[in-house]
Amino acid sequence: MHGGPESIGEVTSASHHKASTDIKTSPSIHSGDDEKHELQEQVSAPKLQRRLKARHLQMIAIGGTIGTGLFIGSGGAIAKSGPAGALIAYIFVGTVVYSVMMSLGELATHIPISGAFTAYASRFVDPSIGFAMGWIYFFSWAITFALELNVTGLIIQYWDPSLSIGIFIAVFWVFIVACNMMPVSFYGEFEFWFSMVKVITVIGFLIFGICIDAGAGKEGYLGFRYWKDPGAFASYLLPESNPVSKFVGFWAVLVQAGFSYQGTELVGIAAGETENPRKNVPSAIRKTFWRILFFFVFTVFFIGLLVPYTNERLMSSASDATASPFVIAADLAGVKVLPGLINAVLLFVVLSAANSNVYSGSRILVGLAHDGSAPKFFARASARGVPYYAVIFTSVFGFLAFLNLSSGASTVFEWLLNISAVAGFITWASIGASHICFMRALKAQGVSRDTLPYRAPWQPWYAWYGLFFNVLICITQGFTAFMPWDVTQFFVAYVSLILFVVLFVGHKVITRSKWVRSAEADILTGSLACEDEEWESIAPTTLWGKFWEWVV
Repeated sequence: MHGGPESIGEVTSASHHKASTDIKTSPSIHSGDDEKHELQEQVSAPKLQRRLKARHLQMIAIGGTIGTGLFIGSGGAIAKSGPAGALIAYIFVGTVVYSVMMSLGELATHIPISGAFTAYASRFVDPSIGFAMGWIYFFSWAITFALELNVTGLIIQYWDPSLSIGIFIAVFWVFIVACNMMPVSFYGEFEFWFSMVKVITVIGFLIFGICIDAGAGKEGYLGFRYWKDPGAFASYLLPESNPVSKFVGFWAVLVQAGFSYQGTELVGIAAGETENPRKNVPSAIRKTFWRILFFFVFTVFFIGLLVPYTNERLMSSASDATASPFVIAADLAGVKVLPGLINAVLLFVVLSAANSNVYSGSRILVGLAHDGSAPKFFARASARGVPYYAVIFTSVFGFLAFLNLSSGASTVFEWLLNISAVAGFITWASIGASHICFMRALKAQGVSRDTLPYRAPWQPWYAWYGLFFNVLICITQGFTAFMPWDVTQFFVAYVSLILFVVLFVGHKVITRSKWVRSAEADILTGSLACEDEEWESIAPTTLWGKFWEWVV
């Protein structure tokens, strides 16, 4: 769905001059009875349904963020930057994430549609931006699904190393696909209970951390002992005598913290299938600040109190409980019960992530299909609102996990994973840019933000703040490839950005799309104010959409 009159081709209320102009000039509506009949069939076709309840959305917002990045990756953050450096990095990136969520909240509440990220970028910024960002984001979720399946096998090998991970890749692939072929309310329940396990685990660790730090462990009272020795900040990549070394460690954690926070934006994907989005989406968005503070900042703070950054296990490359800073903290305190329990929790964490991977990837495909950037059949849904073609196509990427069964193919798999490395930052930057352009469109068309169901605070400055730092992190996240220069590491770090640029330029050349002008941007179609107007029902009229129609 695109912003200019040349590419929108969507039907909105007849009382709006722009929409009526599109209807009069659109060849897909007035070119004959066949086209009219096809359009009528699309209107009556089954589509996604609003079946997610408020409690589902709240837990999706929590569960989408809490994952292996927190349970395992936070240990590496402490090792690179020290307890104080990691804490500052997580707080800073948390403010960036919060700016993204504020922007997303205003967009997703006003226009709660599935696969919304692509639609927002296409309608308010540039159709080519929406196309490139949508496909990068889809590949990120689809390929990460294969990673999560692989990790399930590694976690179970913690209990029995003789078992082949291939068995569990197959078993959990079937399980996750079956869950996603059910109505979205099943996905909501699945995430609700799995997220509950994660929340209880984090709360339990925080209580555990308070007790151990106060002297309940074999080390006695800790307080801020490890902030003094070995210190609050760690040197990274450069000699400790070089003052820049501590900043390098901080910046490395800044990137890692961003990866840990990715998934927060799942609320925007689920908005199109949520009951009463006018009320439930803003509620979930507003609580993002407290989730970031409580689950991430406090957890990193207590890990820094309980584990010295010089502990070698913090930099472990393992994916099971042995690499979790939660377990390392328990071992140092003399508590031997936690490793098996944390490993079981990690299994729930990974299964929850895999479930979200397929759900999010399939809904992004639905959005791309509605937008004319993917084959139209991906938008088809069952009578119960399941986009089965999109789910199946996303799930097929899970078979890439079998590449890890051979040493040569595992290298290919690692390179594929690098496509997803920066996708979250690209998406966050696109959300910020979309919101800025959306506000400009409202102003250009004389619509007051006071009429919106939800107004994001501190705008437009906070949106610019998030956009600037997301772009900066995207550009600088591979800085280690320059210390010293390493060609392989450079391409590993920047393959996502390179692919994004290729997709953007390729789409721009093929469609010759133009940047959306604020006065012509479509701010009505799919909005709550025009919910009776079925934005999904109109076939895409862009050159790219016609190309897909010809292919399919």
